[in-house]
Amino acid sequence: MSRKVVRLTLDHLDALTSPCRSCLFWELDPVTRRRVEDPAAEKRAWLSEVLREWGSCGQVVLVDGEPVGHAVYVPPAYAPGAAGIPTAPVSPDAVLLTTAYVDPAHVGGGLGRMLVQGMARDLINRGGIRAVEAFGTTLPGAVAPCLVPAGFLAGVGFGTQRAHPTNPRMRMELRSALTWRDEVEAAVERLLGAVRPAPKPVRPPTPSRGTVSRAAGR
Repeated sequence: MSRKVVRLTLDHLDALTSPCRSCLFWELDPVTRRRVEDPAAEKRAWLSEVLREWGSCGQVVLVDGEPVGHAVYVPPAYAPGAAGIPTAPVSPDAVLLTTAYVDPAHVGGGLGRMLVQGMARDLINRGGIRAVEAFGTTLPGAVAPCLVPAGFLAGVGFGTQRAHPTNPRMRMELRSALTWRDEVEAAVERLLGAVRPAPKPVRPPTPSRGTVSRAAGR
């Protein structure tokens, strides 16, 4: 079974199996959401605008080539729906992780962590972004389907930025993620060094007979 993480594109949006592909909880304020006649088309237009103006804003995890999970992250200006959450607003030095979803059939295999790591790599490579924040939830998924479980966020490196009984705002410093990446790369190098065969000793060349005879005759 092959697993890999790739950047979110409009083509991926059409293939996602979660309700997030047409949900506008983050993308629009509540008043505007109620006026939308075609949520799927509105979501596609929103994603197209973000990709055009800000660039990559999501990661998709593929299992045997099929998308089974995704994460979406944007500057807070692209997520006006966040204004209604009790622990808003997002810190000015952070982007907002709005969605992290893995198909229930694949939960428990580390795919959520792969998505967060892919997001961290993308943002670190961009430069100028200090952190990622997310509005967690302590409620069951059926009650708060558009928020990321606080337990999952804590498990992948987020800490509480602003506490709340049901909607804590969580934060992950990208500097910490960068340190983690460097430590992993260093560990891999040490491992590879440990398993590489030791170099064979270099033996001095054996002198020819003629050389020995001339040296002995001097």
